[in-house]
Amino acid sequence: MKHFSLLAATLLPALAIAQPKENVPGNTATGIQYPKTKKVDHVDDYFGTKVADPYRWLENDTAADVKAWVEEQNKVTYSYLNAIPYKEKLRARITEIINYEKYSSPFRIGEYYFFSKNNGLQNQSVYYYQKGLEGKPEVFLDPNTMSGDGTAAVGLNGHSNDNKYIAYSVNQSGSDWETMYVMDIASHKQLPDKLEWVKFSGAAWQGNGFYYSRYDAPIKGKEFSNKNEFHKVYYHKLGDAQEKDQLIYEDKQNPLRYFSASLTEDERFLILGVSGGTSGSELWYKDLKAGDKEFKALFRGFKHEYDVIDNVGDKLLVLTNDGALNYQVVLVDPKNPGSENWKKVVPEKTELLQGATSAGGHMFITYLKDASSRVIQFSFDGKQEREIQLPTIGTAVGFGGKRDDKSIFYTFTSYLYPPTIYKFDIAGGTSEVFRKPDVKFNFSDYETKQVFFTSKDGTKVPMSLVYKKGIKMDGSNPTYLYGYGGFNINITASFSASRLALLENGGIYAEANLRGGREYGESWHMNGMLLKKQNVFDDFISAAEYLIKEKYTSPAKLAISGRSNGGLLVGACMTQRPDLYKVAFPAVGVMDMLRYHKFTVGWGWAVEYGSSDSLRHFKNLYAYSPLHNLKEGTAYPATLVSTADHDDRVVPAHSFKFAATLQEKHKGANPVLIRISTKSGHGAGKPTAKVIEETAEDYAFMFYNMGHKLIY
Repeated sequence: MKHFSLLAATLLPALAIAQPKENVPGNTATGIQYPKTKKVDHVDDYFGTKVADPYRWLENDTAADVKAWVEEQNKVTYSYLNAIPYKEKLRARITEIINYEKYSSPFRIGEYYFFSKNNGLQNQSVYYYQKGLEGKPEVFLDPNTMSGDGTAAVGLNGHSNDNKYIAYSVNQSGSDWETMYVMDIASHKQLPDKLEWVKFSGAAWQGNGFYYSRYDAPIKGKEFSNKNEFHKVYYHKLGDAQEKDQLIYEDKQNPLRYFSASLTEDERFLILGVSGGTSGSELWYKDLKAGDKEFKALFRGFKHEYDVIDNVGDKLLVLTNDGALNYQVVLVDPKNPGSENWKKVVPEKTELLQGATSAGGHMFITYLKDASSRVIQFSFDGKQEREIQLPTIGTAVGFGGKRDDKSIFYTFTSYLYPPTIYKFDIAGGTSEVFRKPDVKFNFSDYETKQVFFTSKDGTKVPMSLVYKKGIKMDGSNPTYLYGYGGFNINITASFSASRLALLENGGIYAEANLRGGREYGESWHMNGMLLKKQNVFDDFISAAEYLIKEKYTSPAKLAISGRSNGGLLVGACMTQRPDLYKVAFPAVGVMDMLRYHKFTVGWGWAVEYGSSDSLRHFKNLYAYSPLHNLKEGTAYPATLVSTADHDDRVVPAHSFKFAATLQEKHKGANPVLIRISTKSGHGAGKPTAKVIEETAEDYAFMFYNMGHKLIY
């Protein structure tokens, strides 16, 4: 059992609002005629600092004039992209490479095993189930039948302990909003239960129902932009209408908090997770065996992270960074939860304890060493039993299961190692290949290398490089540098079939493990957040400088890319060092650092970024906010901003305002465009066809602006 993890002030008065004007696009050298974007004289006062926001009107994403602006921008963007001579060849090649069967690791519910499978080019993976590992697979849920364009996505949320029912959710067009349903497993019949306005929730089953989290229905027309407040936990009894669901927990005094419910496998402990954002948590509990009626405090304060792995009788095994920046596993008595009473089961080490799962009465602890996985099997009393031998340096995920499981599954992958599923025998400690993908590509012609570069303040930062063997390091190689650097998220080796099109055309893929992540524990995270956020940008800039110095590439051949918090990264770095890159891909980025907390769940990021409602954080945010640091008359890299109309995580207004300002102030021959996907969200659940199309567009944009010839 693992605690369900949550994802990660009023507006200051305007001084003046005048009649709309129009900007004059600053870039005419490309021959691109950018749409004219009206401006308003809107100014906010932040502690005496006047900040203009002339494109404030673009925040109203459902307004007719904003929709018209989106259409005009897309016309210009797609006119440019579709004119690139080899874009269709790239699309065809990526389609060819990505067309292989893809499976998830199976997991067991009673006598059935569940897994997902994509035949190759299906827009969404299909869930299958079968009796035993030798049974015939049958379709359980096919999201491709739920929409005509492949934009409906499905997730399995949790199953009843008697193995009869499973809750699943459907989200449409990439939105975080989910509708939850229930299926009878044996009969494969959908029950009438339907739960709406669910967000960031699992289904924690107890008896004839389950706990889940939701918001109240949003204002009509503002579903994808209004601030989400007052998350609540409910209990749903099978067969009841949602209006009858029992409210289990709410906090009327703190509207900006997340709440989640989870249960230990034996249904003894109900765990309430509380978070004020993307870092720090509280845990409360009820001992249901003891008949607790009210939640009792387990861990309070939001200063640390806590995750319940499992219970051992009346005690709880907990993964935490409280007193251990690299994390530890402790045994906690809920009746005496103070840290002085903890028993250390798996003490902190120099390597990051990345995660802990349980199965078959054992724990599986994943460590991270220089962003590579190492997995060790422990007994519940902390005895190290064995290290699981992994195929090579890379990333291993899985290892979870039930207490009576004899074998479990995990997936191993790396940059040149397609995701391969292994079956692990718990008693014997042996692994065997269960499913291996058949990717039509000669991986032996390519290699991976890890290097360490020095950041601005002297910190050593790792970076992985992937390229074709024998490539000349003469500064002429088109290089795609990716980064994220935030929210405690580790960037580890992963496989991308579409990335192979970059490599076979002489490209180098570079991935930097920037501060702000958790690759080296909580200290690595803390040194890249709040008032130290600039360290992340310095790390990324130093990564680019290293690649240039070592002649992997040059400023004329370097592209930078990132999504979400990584989009902020790209936006900040292209405004701070526009001379260092030829191409920039800021995707679904947080670009307006002064107003991000005003929309949907943006308030939850204040623990990572700080808020402009605070003077010291305002000064820090204003200093690097991508939107506010675009300078008149500056030559910026060729830029393709990406966002989506249903992104209710990082609302598209961020990218709208950034692109409009960039087109206004940019001077030079490089195109600066924005691509606004329709019926798409922050990225999850995006149809395969759209992924292929957008990847082909990105690579075409990159190669074309670098003047690079393809092998096709």
